[in-house]
Amino acid sequence: MMIIGLCGSSGSGKGYVCNKFADFGIGFIDTDEVYRETVLVNQKCVEELTNTFGVDILEDGRVSKKRLASIVFEGEDAKNKLNYLNEITHKYIKIETELLIRDFEKNGYFAVLIDAPVLFESSFDKMCDVTICVTAPYEEKIARIMKRDGISKEKAVARLNSQLSDKELRKKCTYAIDNSDGCDLNGQIISILKDLGVEGV
Repeated sequence: MMIIGLCGSSGSGKGYVCNKFADFGIGFIDTDEVYRETVLVNQKCVEELTNTFGVDILEDGRVSKKRLASIVFEGEDAKNKLNYLNEITHKYIKIETELLIRDFEKNGYFAVLIDAPVLFESSFDKMCDVTICVTAPYEEKIARIMKRDGISKEKAVARLNSQLSDKELRKKCTYAIDNSDGCDLNGQIISILKDLGVEGV
């Protein structure tokens, strides 16, 4: 089974692109969902997070993703704090992702996408046969982040600027998909799948 790494900065529309790939029979794993639903409730992980960032990240006994985000994307030393967060959580995300990959393989999938916003920073790319980055114009990404997360432009800019740029991701990836408003997304996906040898597209 082919493993495809999918990355892109916040607001690029990775989840939307994953759903489009699913229309062509490609499975996908959303590592953000793995993080929310599995890792943030893993007791060992929670202990590591509270030891590093303090108990204020907890809300009703659970790790608050919003509170964590305010620490690692804003204020002084935000970049180092984001690195600490990634160092703690990535090992747990990887374990769960590997289990999900096995499930897709057992179910006969030709390929599975790993949607990982920090694909290279987390070394998830080493698990992948090919990599794809999803790109979009900077201002479109800012608008999408503000709408999706209900945050100010200032916070959206801080979040986006803490991540690798489209230019940097294009250099690292096998393929790039332009997900700007009004683009021919299906055409780009079909072209990539044909290049990868997927039949019937």
